[in-house]
Amino acid sequence: MSDFRQKALDYHAKPVPGKISVELTKPAEKVSDLALAYSPGVAEPVKEIAADPDNAYKYTAKGNMVAVISNGTAILGLGNLGPLASKPVMEGKALLFKRFAGLDSIDIEVKHRTTEEFINTVANIADTFGGINLEDIKAPECFEIEQELIKRCQVPVFHDDQHGTAIVTAAGMLNALEIQGKEIHDCTIVCMGAGAAAVACMELLIKCGAQRERIYMLDRKGVIHTRREELPSHKQAFANNTDKRSLEDVLEGADVFVGVSGPDVLPPEALKLMAPNPVIFACSNPDPEIKPELANSVRDDLIMATGRSDYPNQVNNVLCFPFIFRGALDVRASTINDEMKVAAVEAIRSIAKESVPQEVLEAADIDKLEFGKDYIIPKPMDPRLCQRVAKAVAQAAIDSGATDLEALPKGYME
Repeated sequence: MSDFRQKALDYHAKPVPGKISVELTKPAEKVSDLALAYSPGVAEPVKEIAADPDNAYKYTAKGNMVAVISNGTAILGLGNLGPLASKPVMEGKALLFKRFAGLDSIDIEVKHRTTEEFINTVANIADTFGGINLEDIKAPECFEIEQELIKRCQVPVFHDDQHGTAIVTAAGMLNALEIQGKEIHDCTIVCMGAGAAAVACMELLIKCGAQRERIYMLDRKGVIHTRREELPSHKQAFANNTDKRSLEDVLEGADVFVGVSGPDVLPPEALKLMAPNPVIFACSNPDPEIKPELANSVRDDLIMATGRSDYPNQVNNVLCFPFIFRGALDVRASTINDEMKVAAVEAIRSIAKESVPQEVLEAADIDKLEFGKDYIIPKPMDPRLCQRVAKAVAQAAIDSGATDLEALPKGYME
């Protein structure tokens, strides 16, 4: 057993099993405290909430509580290992919500036989929470699940594997293209992978200015094109009218490569085919589509990002999802819409252009960071992220009508 594996197991097992617990927010030492906390005092907020459901935000923890929900069908890079096996990941997500955004979170792992059963289960418990974070659910079911829950739930529903990845990717991508002197609407983009993260990344890049007809998406069968039969709907949206069939075909003269697929699928010979000053996002974890050392040995004009913390420019969802929910819950948004996602993109990318606080350098064990080839995305420990991203998301929610300002208490936005 490797030292790291043992450390990981010990971390989760000691001194008590798991990573989260429940803490009390009110005194419960005296009989008089218990009379207020439970019977008979608890009847008073019950009656207030029955009279007006919005009072749940006033008298319960609902407004600061996110549910992290999975069925365990796509756990990290490990695949479909079932709901219970996903519990350490969901507890980890709850830890991140608390650590980075001060949000209380509880993990829920759901057994189900059909997609409809899963949707019904989540929809039926959704009002307990201020928001729903879906996690580690495989494609294509994840698309239907998220869309149906958005329709049925009165609180924001967000599949982080799709949209969190997309938001951080878009922020880093726009900064990298700016450094390389390119405009996204002029770029040819190659996307290796056609799952939930790939589709969401491309859709958000389109909202940021990319041209759909200049995006080439590949799955295990090669380029997704209009003459392929029996394509699911999420792939049909990226079926390109082209005679190109291989990775090498579409990389010829391409400006951007986005990998959300598997290790070592981008050969160095294919990388040589790309246009001058390319941008490479090789986000397969733990092993990227091409290792940075190999990519940089082939070309010296690229900007590269990976999903790993031991290389520059880590595409890490923790830059996004805690603060998306923080902003959404702060204004009681009913959904997380495209305007809120784009606002998060702009807030994240703007932080990377500013001076880096000393505490961030120390946390990253780095002497110096400045906007450029090796620093296109903020570090996860940057304390500016919470306030800046959450505020931008909250404002976008207000501006786009995703929240009912009249439902907020007087002075809530001050």
